[in-house]
Amino acid sequence: MEVSVDRSLCEANEVCVAIAPAVFELDEDEELRIIQPNPPAEEVERVSQAVASCPKNALLIRE
Repeated sequence: MEVSVDRSLCEANEVCVAIAPAVFELDEDEELRIIQPNPPAEEVERVSQAVASCPKNALLIRE
């Protein structure tokens, strides 16, 4: 699994950060940063929930 962000859609509203803080964070410029683009197995469920919860559909998962 690889997670990525479409920066043209992302509004950095932190929904994904709240759901999967081990994978997502906002940097000092308030832009989304993916800490672990290939998250470990124990994070897969949270990452999937974060992607599904993104209000702008800015997150993508590639298998």
